[in-house]
Amino acid sequence: MCTETQRKRSNCPVSASTNILGISYPVVNPDLSVTVRVNAPDADSVKLDLMKKYPMTKNADGIWEVTSDPQVPGFTIISEIDGCSVADPSSELFYGCGRMSSGIEIPEEGVDYYLPQHVPHGEIRTQMYYSDITQAWRKCLVYTPAGYDENNTQKYPVLYLQHGSGEDETGWSNQGKADNILDNLIASQKAVPMLVVMDRGYATDPKEKKRDKKAGSTSILLNGWLSMN
Repeated sequence: MCTETQRKRSNCPVSASTNILGISYPVVNPDLSVTVRVNAPDADSVKLDLMKKYPMTKNADGIWEVTSDPQVPGFTIISEIDGCSVADPSSELFYGCGRMSSGIEIPEEGVDYYLPQHVPHGEIRTQMYYSDITQAWRKCLVYTPAGYDENNTQKYPVLYLQHGSGEDETGWSNQGKADNILDNLIASQKAVPMLVVMDRGYATDPKEKKRDKKAGSTSILLNGWLSMN
């Protein structure tokens, strides 16, 4: 096993950045294929699901292993299946596809705009607010730029950032690395300092007990969180 820098120099596998701290597998191979191991000695059949299912092979120690085809750089949801979908116990969890799932980051050589760099860093903050539309407390995440607390008289533009289908308010910060991207853009003067509000894009009418397609998260925020400020 080697580090990302060593992988580029010596063409060897590297532990995925989305692994739980101290865990070696899954690994990303030089051709961007992924090798996954699962300790499940009592399982009868285990498959890796990377939008394509790969049957895994069990060794004498009860460790299942498989190597996928080369993957596209970016973030991918993964899971092992033994009759039902389960998260990879060696990978961090993310909310995607309408459920908590494990994920793996496939690095792209020469691309670092979404990685932490030696620049001033903002914060991702959690804000609770009450919505008159959903009649419930909701949670949104707010990016504040570096220096936000030192100058409380400065006015900032606000970007309301919607997540993709099957995701929630954590998608842009956890999977999308929005804070790193904004820190780097602002530091390089490619973006102005701003607030970014990331909310769950689904609103349920408590009377109708179904998703209210007319009530978007922007209107919920304007009637809820913004009224608190």
